[in-house]
Amino acid sequence: MDMAYIWPVTIAIGAGTFGLRILFIQLFGKIKMPPLLKRSLRFIPPAVLSALVFPALFYPETTLDVSWGNEKLLAGIIAAIVAWRTGNVLLTVFLGMVILWLLKSFIEHGIF
Repeated sequence: MDMAYIWPVTIAIGAGTFGLRILFIQLFGKIKMPPLLKRSLRFIPPAVLSALVFPALFYPETTLDVSWGNEKLLAGIIAAIVAWRTGNVLLTVFLGMVILWLLKSFIEHGIF
């Protein structure tokens, strides 16, 4: 792609995204949402997060890997347990990253 088009395309995409978001903010601020829609919208953040996280955990190198050597999957399982037991987001992220770092280090040095 020619470099002269990158900034106009980036600005157009940003303006379109901003327009869509402000439209829904304004629209939902003026109308009353049905209870079913309101309940359904609560499931969007977990669904999006799952769609982003699961491929990184199960397909770290573009192939399915559910072995003990998949440190991302092991750290993700531990982080999921911490999240379930504590409900603390900061603790979950912190422990998940520490466990991932430790597992990568152990696997690199042949301890596991």
